Amino acid sequence: MSADRTPDRMPAPGAAPGPDGGAHHGPDRGTDGITDGITDGGTDHGTDRGTGRLPVVLLHALPLDSSMWEETAGELRARGHRVLTPDQCGFGAAPLPDRAPSLDLVADDLARELDRQGLGTVALAGCSMGGYAAMAFLRRHPHRVRALALFAARSTADTAGAAGQRLRFAEAVLDGAAHGPLVTATTPSLLGATTRARRPGLTARLTELALAAPPRSVAWAQRAVAARPDSAAVLRAAAVPAVVVIGAEDELVSLDEACATARELPDGRLVVLPGVGHLAPLEAPRATAEVLAGLLAQAEITAGAGVAAC
Repeated sequence: MSADRTPDRMPAPGAAPGPDGGAHHGPDRGTDGITDGITDGGTDHGTDRGTGRLPVVLLHALPLDSSMWEETAGELRARGHRVLTPDQCGFGAAPLPDRAPSLDLVADDLARELDRQGLGTVALAGCSMGGYAAMAFLRRHPHRVRALALFAARSTADTAGAAGQRLRFAEAVLDGAAHGPLVTATTPSLLGATTRARRPGLTARLTELALAAPPRSVAWAQRAVAARPDSAAVLRAAAVPAVVVIGAEDELVSLDEACATARELPDGRLVVLPGVGHLAPLEAPRATAEVLAGLLAQAEITAGAGVAAC
């Protein structure tokens, strides 16, 4: 991707560790680690038999579950796409594996779930931790990804300092006395300042969801994300339509980091969502759906040249 274009900016609704452990910048059961109860019609090697549309998998952020994609998924289904929203290890309906934390487990569980549902290739989208799981899937199963969307995720591995913050958060969240105050204090930073000011109900709802997340699952996920490798080479090898999406008010991943991630993708572009923080699918679900619909259309029509954006 070249670097001579400005980012696309989409309209959107009106350094302590954050709750996802990052540095702060200003029902059908499949395998034992991932579940998905959505089977919107039969498929054949990556296209829906009824519509011919490319199925899309949406991977959730930490410390949430697949319900964070509910509105966006509904918009995409209304356009005729089959949408899978799996719960990742330890969240929602998915059990926590009795194995060392690793996003490779999440990626391989997803591959088995796709096999179970008869899907060969898909469009893959992930937000925050879901973006890191998507990159792990791309590393381990590159032939199964026909389009890629990364929301609020960086291509680089954690620095030693950032990994240390995640690991300290993982320890602290397991402390019964510290858990509630820690989650309550840090969760609002997942939302942009505009969202916090204009939609206090969403802030309260997000905090409730974060408090309800099993502490052992949160700690496992933090450790898995902290251990992830650098994905720059994986992205450079991904010759598929791709988009990197960043909220203009994201306090955990910077615009520079998102732009660097987009540059790694041969057929990628950067989209900036104004007034949005770290969780675009919750803060701007329709704008999120529009970005994904455009990516899916590009993947379905052509594998042609990408539009550089930064």
